[in-house]
Amino acid sequence: MSDKFIVRLSEQAAAPHWGQGTSLSFTEDGATIHLQETETLKNVQKAARSIAQQGVKNVTLLGDVWCTESQWAFYQGYVSPKQLSGVTFIENAQSDLNELIALQKSATWARSMINGTAEDVYPESLAGNAAEFIQSLAPEHVSYQIIKGKALLEQQWIGIHEVGRGSERPPVLLELDYNPTGDKDAPVSAALVGKGITFDSGGYSIKSSEGMLGMKCDMGGAATVTAGLALAIQRGMKKRIKLFLCCAENLISGHAYKLGDILTYKNGTTVEIVNTDAEGRLVLADGLMAAGETGAELIIDAATLTGAALVAVGQEYNALFGLDKALVNDVQQFASDEFEAAWPLPLEPWHKNNCPSPYADTANSRAQKGGGFGGASNAAGFLARFVPNEGQGWVHIDLAAAFQNSAGGQWAAGATTLGMRTIARTLQEKA
Repeated sequence: MSDKFIVRLSEQAAAPHWGQGTSLSFTEDGATIHLQETETLKNVQKAARSIAQQGVKNVTLLGDVWCTESQWAFYQGYVSPKQLSGVTFIENAQSDLNELIALQKSATWARSMINGTAEDVYPESLAGNAAEFIQSLAPEHVSYQIIKGKALLEQQWIGIHEVGRGSERPPVLLELDYNPTGDKDAPVSAALVGKGITFDSGGYSIKSSEGMLGMKCDMGGAATVTAGLALAIQRGMKKRIKLFLCCAENLISGHAYKLGDILTYKNGTTVEIVNTDAEGRLVLADGLMAAGETGAELIIDAATLTGAALVAVGQEYNALFGLDKALVNDVQQFASDEFEAAWPLPLEPWHKNNCPSPYADTANSRAQKGGGFGGASNAAGFLARFVPNEGQGWVHIDLAAAFQNSAGGQWAAGATTLGMRTIARTLQEKA
């Protein structure tokens, strides 16, 4: 008997004794996944999760039926926070081994960041790890700076500083420049902005214990845009892209920002703080303004931003927002092309005014649980105040599908990396 656990893919139904409609049967040297007529990739992923749950530590895929997408679906179901490798892909006429390796490298980095503890993944380490990862893919074409602590105030990045000032570990803004053109004056084709809240207690609007437990994942936006850029680079991206990660810990201390504070942003917008747990939009505002200063015609931001998006689309979809409806429709199609589910939610110019304040131009939320009705759209409306060109060329991704609090039939607990491929494809098609 071979010491390898071999998994084959079959277009034939399983023998009756394995149970009616089953997608998985076992052989002497491993297992066979039987393709179903519907939800094919989802069933492959579920079968992989079942195999992983049997304690199988290493799997070799074998046979001519496997393709790139079925192999990736298997990998996504198989891995977990404790097991980030263990799948040997197969190269055949239907599979692109280089694509699978690129996907795995980008996803493994994102998972290691999102699943890592907040003690290990803090603002400066997240920014440094992201910069080193992208630089490792294109050493001659990447430069970056990390703006930290009081230096944020000197450059008027008020939101990142205010949200992170309650922590002993300083907030930072990573500005990374991927420029493969060789021309230091080349135009910036696209800018990516990621929410990098490495731990979110909620601040003085403190979360419950159960609500706080998974908040190491609140830097999922920063990890996802970084992984998306990494994937695009490995796919051959030749345009100049800038990456902005807005990194902070949202903690309570004598130095923390408070309800009732009023922030004055670089563009002159004043914001009353009515909920310190609506902090993601405060840091993204800085990142979006920085992105706008590059002159990029395409701006993508991603964030684990609102519980309201989760309520609206569940954990199977990411939510899309934009005032540029044609771009939103394109991104939805790119997500579909990459086998990642995404769905547009409403955003109109009047959403900018849905969080009024008697003391400032806007509040950062409504003083209601979850931000009140339409909370995800109102958060996007807040962000729309900080993008150029009246929102043309900008899309906001609320990453409802980026993290699973507990294991299920399709996913292990933790990061899913959903959104990474959507961002990479959007860069390839639109940058």
